[in-house]
Amino acid sequence: MLIKENDIFNINSDVEFEKIALEIFKYQYQNNTVYNQFCTHLNRTAITVKKLADIPFLPISFFKSKQVLTSNLKPEITFTSSGTTGTETSKHYVPDLNLYKKSYLTAFEHFYGPVSDYCVLALLPAYLEREGSSLIYMVDDLITKSNHSDSGFYLNDLDSLQKKLDQLNSTKTKTLLIGVSFALLDLAENFSFNLSNTIIMETGGMKGRRKEIVREELHYILKKGFGVKNIHSEYGMTELLSQAYSTGEGIFKTPPWMKVLIRDTEDPLSPMPLEKSGGANIIDLANRDSCSFIATQDLGKVYKDGSFEILGRFDNSDVRGCNLMVI
Repeated sequence: MLIKENDIFNINSDVEFEKIALEIFKYQYQNNTVYNQFCTHLNRTAITVKKLADIPFLPISFFKSKQVLTSNLKPEITFTSSGTTGTETSKHYVPDLNLYKKSYLTAFEHFYGPVSDYCVLALLPAYLEREGSSLIYMVDDLITKSNHSDSGFYLNDLDSLQKKLDQLNSTKTKTLLIGVSFALLDLAENFSFNLSNTIIMETGGMKGRRKEIVREELHYILKKGFGVKNIHSEYGMTELLSQAYSTGEGIFKTPPWMKVLIRDTEDPLSPMPLEKSGGANIIDLANRDSCSFIATQDLGKVYKDGSFEILGRFDNSDVRGCNLMVI
C-alpha cells in the first residue's frame, strides 16, 4: 500500500514515526527489487522486521551501481551527485517531484518560517556548473517562492554580492545567504561585513577548490568575515529528499519525518549508543519512492534530543561535498 504524503509530513511523535517507518519498510521490501534482495540476504523480511531497530540500512553506494526505485514508477527527474573525473556518481530517481518540493519546503518552514519572509541569495558555483543537482533545484525554488526582487544566484561575481548584502543590511531586510564553503570563504576573506539581519548558511565542502579545514576553523573565519554570531549549516545529499539544519556549532536537527542513527564502524548491523561516534544511518521517510533507510559514509554522533553532529568521512572514498569536514 502506497503511504500518503500527509502521513509522512504530519508525524509529531516517535510512536507515529516508528509506525510509518515500518509501513514504508514493508512497502519498499515488497516493491523495491534492490532493497528486497539486500534485506533478504540479511534475513530481514516483512515478517522478521517488527520494530525500528530491525530495519536494515542500504549502503549508499547502491545509488551508484543500481536503480534504487520502488515499484515500476517512471522517474519525473533524476538527481545526480557531483564527482571527480572517472568516479561513478550517485543517481536518485524521483517519480514524484511534488514529494521532494513538499519535503524541502515543509522542512525549511519548520526551522525558519515562511520563505516569503526572506530575500534568498545563493553562492553555489560548483553546483551551478553541472547538471542534476538537487540542491540547485531546491534553492532555485526557494528563490522563486521568496518572491523578493533581489533574490537570486551569484556565480563568481563577488563584488555584486558584497554590494547587495550591504544594501539589504542597510534596509534591515531579512536575508538568507546559502553557499558552498569555499565560495563563502572567498567572499569573507575579500570583503568585510557587519551583517545584522542575514543568516549565513554553508552547505559544506571545498569540492577540490580549497584545502579542507575543520568546521570550527571554517565557522570562525566566516563569523569574523560576515560579522555574525553563528554560522548555519544545511546537511543533505543527492540520495535524500530531506535536509537537516544547524543554527550553529555544527549541531543539526532533523524534521519530524527524518532521523539519524549511529552504527558500529566494525559491525554495520550493530547500533551505537547515544553520544558515541560511528557510521551515520539515515531514515528519510520522504524517500518513499526510492529507499528510506540509508547507511551513509559519514561519521557522526547523535545526542539525547535527536540532534546530531557530522564528524567526517567513514573512509577515504570519494568526496561528496555535502557537509564534509575532515577531522
